[in-house]
Amino acid sequence: MKKTLVALSVLAASAGSAQAFEVYNQDGVTVGLHGDIEVVYKNALDSSSYQQEIQDADFGFDVRYAINDEVSFGGYWEFDGASGDVTKGKSTSAEVGDTYVALYSQSYGSVKVGRTCSALDDAGIGSDYQFGIKTFFSGDEAYCGDEMVRYDLDTESFYMTAAFVQDKNGSESIADDGQHADLKLGYRVADFDFTAFVGNSDLDSGSTEMLTALEARFAGIEDINLSAGFYSLDKERKVLEDMKTNTIALAADYTMADWLFAAGYSFSSDDTKGSDDVQTWYVNGGYALAPNTTAYAEVGGNDVKDSEIGLAVGVKASF
Repeated sequence: MKKTLVALSVLAASAGSAQAFEVYNQDGVTVGLHGDIEVVYKNALDSSSYQQEIQDADFGFDVRYAINDEVSFGGYWEFDGASGDVTKGKSTSAEVGDTYVALYSQSYGSVKVGRTCSALDDAGIGSDYQFGIKTFFSGDEAYCGDEMVRYDLDTESFYMTAAFVQDKNGSESIADDGQHADLKLGYRVADFDFTAFVGNSDLDSGSTEMLTALEARFAGIEDINLSAGFYSLDKERKVLEDMKTNTIALAADYTMADWLFAAGYSFSSDDTKGSDDVQTWYVNGGYALAPNTTAYAEVGGNDVKDSEIGLAVGVKASF
């Protein structure tokens, strides 16, 4: 996922999704199989050239062994067929995606160790496909890494994620002997869902970042979801002047039979000398062709100088 100073297309994916196929279940051992595929024809906001892209071609295995009625141990590994070297528009190799071992508890949450993503990778609102609500990420964070420890807990009303990652093998953007830590806290009450994030990173560039976010979602109107978010980035840079960026985002979606219509808007500003405020938006419609299968069209843009209006038409499916 490519992130820029004022742009983040939030494409959240959960390893071992609830729609996974259970292919084996015997003697306390379960094996689940899940996958995602997405093909889109689009132009980027900085280009008027249209091209076809394979953006998802993943499959993964979730294996769990029951220790007792409360606790189980598991391993998860995923393969990303849309990554690797690309020659003439074709992927020539697959890469390993999330790969971790985990301890799961019915009452006390789960602990994952290995390659996965941290709490801040979940930040973002809206039902976008390509052009997304724009947030505060600067582009060189390491929210996903090989050396991750992540804890998750969800008690229906309250939920949380705490994560810590370091970079001792040189594969991430964290500074040598640096680290990234973050926390997500959420609470659901009536038709509201409130989420708060905070994180701190030591980066390869010599910068230090503090990131905070507040999100609220409301589902009290039939077939309508409303959401709002506030995001803040404080960046202390080794060479350039320090920078602070604030973003306000709004989003809504409406379900009508097999259709989902959505729109979003964001406003970003920072205190860098000579930097302009940026407004972004998107509008889309998606049609459920089958369970977990959607055909969609989306239009999006921003007010950056020489920016193009983006158009995307695609199909995505998961199991």
